[in-house]
This record gives sequence, C-alpha cells and structure tokens, in this order.
Amino acid sequence: MEPMSKNVLVLADVREGELRNVSLESLAAAIKVADGGTVTAAVFGSKGKDLVEKLAHHGADRVLLVPNEQLDTYTTDAYFQAFKQVIEKVEPDVIFTGHTAIGRDVSPRIAARLNLGLVSDCTDVELKDGKILLTRPIYAGKAFVKKAFRDGIVFATLRPNNIPALEADTGRSAEVEELDVQIAPDSLRTLIKDVVRKASEGVDLSEARVVVSGGRGVKSAEGFKPLQELADLLGGAVGASRGACDADYCDYALQIGQTGKVVTPDLYIACGISGAIQHLAGMSNSKVIVAINKDPEANIFSVADYGIVGDLFEVVPMLTEEFKKVLAEG
Repeated sequence: MEPMSKNVLVLADVREGELRNVSLESLAAAIKVADGGTVTAAVFGSKGKDLVEKLAHHGADRVLLVPNEQLDTYTTDAYFQAFKQVIEKVEPDVIFTGHTAIGRDVSPRIAARLNLGLVSDCTDVELKDGKILLTRPIYAGKAFVKKAFRDGIVFATLRPNNIPALEADTGRSAEVEELDVQIAPDSLRTLIKDVVRKASEGVDLSEARVVVSGGRGVKSAEGFKPLQELADLLGGAVGASRGACDADYCDYALQIGQTGKVVTPDLYIACGISGAIQHLAGMSNSKVIVAINKDPEANIFSVADYGIVGDLFEVVPMLTEEFKKVLAEG
C-alpha cells in the first residue's frame, strides 16, 4: 500500500489581486488527499502577501510566494517557467490547479515538459485505500469515469463549483516562504503592454452559484434585461446559449456550452433555450435546473428538475416578484 500522507501543491488562481473561489475548493481537495501531509499553496505575482491569511484559513499549511511582477498578468511562457520552478522546489506528490483559463493552458504544458500524467476537468476527488481517485465527465457530461495514477505525481485540474471549500478557520496560520524564480526575458514570446477589459459588474459566470441563461427565445438584447434583474436579485450571473450569441443578443463571453463555458451552479434557470446537446454539455451537471420555454417538447425539459411551459417574458418577471417577497420576509 502507498504511504498515506502526501505533499500536495495547489496553484492559486488569482484575478486582479483576488483569489478565485476555485483556489479555496482546490485547498479542500488537497486536505482530503494529503491525509496528514503538507498542503502548499503557490501564489504568483506581487500582491501575493495580501492573500496569505485567506489561504491559511482555508487549509494551506505553507504558502509559497512568487513575487515576480512579470507574473501579475498571465502569460503562458512566464507562468510555465515559474510553475516548473515551484514544482522543482516543492517536490509534490500531488498537484491541483483550477480548471480555469489559466489552469487549462499551463497545466498540459507542464505535464508534457515534466513527463507527467494529467487528469483534467475533475468534478470530484477522493482517497481510497491510499489511492487518489479522480472523477471527470466524458461524452459531453453524459457519463463519468474514475481515474487513478499507477505511480508518479498525481496532477489534476478541478472544475469550479464542484468540491465545496472548507469553512474559514481563523485560528489557522501558514508558514510563508518566498521563491525568487528566474524568468529569462528572451524566452517570453508574449509581452503584455496593456490589459483592456470590457466593463462588467457582478458575479463571475464560471463561479456563480446561480445562473440565469437566455437563448434565442429572448428575441433581442433588450430581452436579456429581465434575466439580468432576476440574476442580480439572486446574487447570480447571466449566461446565454450559442444561438443567442450568434444572433448578437449578447457577448460571446456569456456563452455556455461545449464551445463556451462549463458551469455547475446550485441553480440554473434556462429561459427560452431549446436544449441543444452542445448547450447541455455546458450546464447539465448543475445541481437544480429550471427550464422556461413555450414549447412543451423542448429538449431542455429532459434535463430540467422543474419545467415551466410559458412565455419567459411573463414567467421571469413573476419569478422575480415572488423571489422579492420571499427575500423580504427573510
């Protein structure tokens, strides 16, 4: 039987100086499989010191700061070099990253260079008889497989909103160490001159606990307004089907599906979405699905926990008013 305790490394996913929730979820998975071993969180960028306390409260025994300013904004080459040096420093038995834009890009490169196996987009992690079992969806979410490594470093990316983060323990502290990584300037094929972002407010779609999505049935960009109102009321985010994006009702950044974002919220409300297989691949693992569609034969009802046959422009405002009453009652 393999030694039970393991040295686990988590690459913290940082956006604009803030930790993404998937980093805390990765720490919860790390504690589960460490089984008494050490959990190390690596933080890239010059603002890492501000995140030490939160990482410690959520399970990190050790925080490795990599305060290189070249890592403040993600580039493939810089992160690859830094991550490789962190792995060589920590010598982990297990590596977890979030299945985010950063994790999806840098992890395969690291795995290829270091000749490691990689299991991506995992929705569950468990420890059984000393073996780490990783669950991931296949066939666009229609089935799940469990995988285990025969030997070597266990390396996986974890899908957001699937492994619950631990409650913060304010009594915990972490050992802090800085690592001066060497990034050769002439090896960087990309130089970030400036970052221009579309103005956006509210919850990150990929980490939202509530998602209200619209399809072609919203009929126009104006049709998304009642969906946005409902999402704001519930502290959630607005998403869309590819059909709505193709029709120019909304930006492609909102697209959910096989060629868009994959979300796993606690509540997914599909409004005017027919339920094409490509869209279902991006949301069918949501914990509770509510479908609103005028067509009782729409495929979306096949995956819905609750279905409402009706006009979304009548149903959504009614839902919003009812939620307001419930929230007002406390």
